[in-house]
Amino acid sequence: MKHIGSILKKFTIPILVIIALLFVQANGDLSLPDYTANIINIGIQEKGIDSSIPEYLRKETYETIIAFSEKKEDIKTIYEKKSLKELTDKDKKIFSNTPEELYVRKELTREEEDNLKEEISYLMMLVEMVEQENSPLLNQLKVPKIEGKSNLEIFNLLEDDVKKQILSNMKQEMKNYESSMLEQIAIESIKKEYEKIGINLDKFQMEYIFQNGFIMVGIAFLIMIVAIFIGYLASKTASKFAYLLRNKVVTKIMNFSNKEFDEFSTASLITRSTNDIQQIQMLFVMMLRIVVYSPILGIGALIKVMGNSMNWVIALAIGLIMVLLLILFSFAMPKFKLVQKLVDKLNLVSREILTGIPVIRAFSTEIHEEKRFDEANESLAKTNLFCNRVMGIMMPTMMFIMNGVSILIVWVGAKQIDLGTLQVGTLMAFITYTMQVIMSFLMLSMVSIMLPRAWVSVKRIAEVLNKENSINENPNPEQFQNEKKGIVEFKDVYFRYPDAEEDVLENISFQANPGTTTAFIGSTGSGKSTLINLIPRFFDVTGGKILVDGVDIRNVKIYDLREKIGYVPQKGNLFSGTIRSNILFGTNDQSNENMDKAARIAQAFDFILEKEKKFESEISQGGTNVSGGQRQRLSIARAIAKKPEIYIFDDSFSALDYKTDVNLRKALSEETKNATIFIVAQRISTILHADQIIVLDKGNIVGIGTHKELLKNCDIYREIALSQLKEEELHG
Repeated sequence: MKHIGSILKKFTIPILVIIALLFVQANGDLSLPDYTANIINIGIQEKGIDSSIPEYLRKETYETIIAFSEKKEDIKTIYEKKSLKELTDKDKKIFSNTPEELYVRKELTREEEDNLKEEISYLMMLVEMVEQENSPLLNQLKVPKIEGKSNLEIFNLLEDDVKKQILSNMKQEMKNYESSMLEQIAIESIKKEYEKIGINLDKFQMEYIFQNGFIMVGIAFLIMIVAIFIGYLASKTASKFAYLLRNKVVTKIMNFSNKEFDEFSTASLITRSTNDIQQIQMLFVMMLRIVVYSPILGIGALIKVMGNSMNWVIALAIGLIMVLLLILFSFAMPKFKLVQKLVDKLNLVSREILTGIPVIRAFSTEIHEEKRFDEANESLAKTNLFCNRVMGIMMPTMMFIMNGVSILIVWVGAKQIDLGTLQVGTLMAFITYTMQVIMSFLMLSMVSIMLPRAWVSVKRIAEVLNKENSINENPNPEQFQNEKKGIVEFKDVYFRYPDAEEDVLENISFQANPGTTTAFIGSTGSGKSTLINLIPRFFDVTGGKILVDGVDIRNVKIYDLREKIGYVPQKGNLFSGTIRSNILFGTNDQSNENMDKAARIAQAFDFILEKEKKFESEISQGGTNVSGGQRQRLSIARAIAKKPEIYIFDDSFSALDYKTDVNLRKALSEETKNATIFIVAQRISTILHADQIIVLDKGNIVGIGTHKELLKNCDIYREIALSQLKEEELHG
């Protein structure tokens, strides 16, 4: 995991930016229900009056409040007397007719509002009770009417003790009322006050609705912009992360030795570097977009509804969702983990069938291979169907829970609205916040379905990245000795394949010098190819050492070692591209002269010229659009174009006819006078003129010398020679 973590560190800043933007988006999403509630509660039901402390008061109302209140000085600080001319244009717009003298409220702090809200609410209700046409309060006090004076002016003439007693009695009567109900009653009193002042309540209401509506549109637009940017940044970050991770995986695979390739199948490595990384990329996007956002939104929504009497509904919904997820995941989790293994298996079968089609057709086993594919395909399909059915069950159930919770909230909330303890807008906001909490869990559950599969992919990628290479660079590499350039020496070399019980090669010792050809021959399984694969360090010796230019190859840089070698494998492998790109694949000399010369020496020039596009002719993947002999000659040309110090031909002339073989070896000998050549061959004719021939049998050297020397001294070589050549050819 440390390798994946090291890549993630490079994206710290983008991730932090995304998280910050998610907080902005969540804050916007969480604020919209409050604005909706305000539009309904205040804008529609309360005509836009958003506080129980009125913004405007008549002179007589103001004087009554001051006369009755115990907080006279505090009230005086929040109101200022204004004439008609002193009103702002905003104020004037809502007045149909304006009194000559008016008291206008200043902007209040939260502390000032909390201090005066209840006091002024009672006083406004008192004013409204007094001003009624046949005021019950005045009738109860048996206050006579005075010609030319209003009820409020008459009421203000009462003694202070009487006034205080009246206010005290009112507070006592309303003691058991909910604060929200008291506020609504006070606002009704403010409405009547505004009507008497001459305020057009319809304009006042529309002003409030439009103001909050425009704010909501602005917030929604901001959320959209932020969400688009988050999506872009998250996708870009995830893509870059996948790109770097894929590079790291491929680089790691490129450094694998044959031992590591044997442990991971080719199909599995392809799946890991493509499908698995894609799964991780999708998880990365989901983590940034949903896993981080859902808790922010869910916790924020819970904070918004904290203290609400209906919070038990949210707890019930969360409990039901958790039970549902536990039940579904207990069945589905093992299947999620199985999917990637089944993808591996399907890829393996598909690759074997596609690469082995000629053999399958030759042996008429198409039906058997189709059954193999069907079995792998059906297993994957059934597992995916099971996972999809789980998704299919989960989504409708989640929606049923969400809709059921909505109905429950409306049912419980309707009773509270009827009792006057809850407003319609507040109920709607509560429903929205509850849905946000449930949706947070729903989004997390959706990601948790992807998580097991993606986590399997993470572990599979980690297996590749954490795999210790059996062939490693020396931390303090040595330099090759120029005075011993081209000399290759095996000293008491032993080799055993990983986990094998016996050595494949034992006590191999010989020296190959520049300008000479060393050939290897022996029965199948004698260790010829294994021996030459030790030179470029495809495997490391398990005993003894191999020297190139006088230095143990384990003590030099692998790159420097392989730069000295031109390798032609048994199976000529070409890459998709052109003939030119394949011949010049491993060399820095990209000139036409070098390409032409390599093609002529490899006896490939004639068939290349016969093609319509010559050297620009397309080569398909693996070189399947050229014959085996042409593929082998192009592989040889690729090695020649590199101009290496050491040539390794691993049975590379087997697909060539005798004439082409002779011409190629003749041209090659002229080109490679100063190079060290190793040839693995099955045909004696290919190695007759080698400077030294090494005969291998069961991993041991049983003969070493020239052709003539071995005919005399090595029985195994003589047997091979007699089986392939006539008597006159044998001594020719």
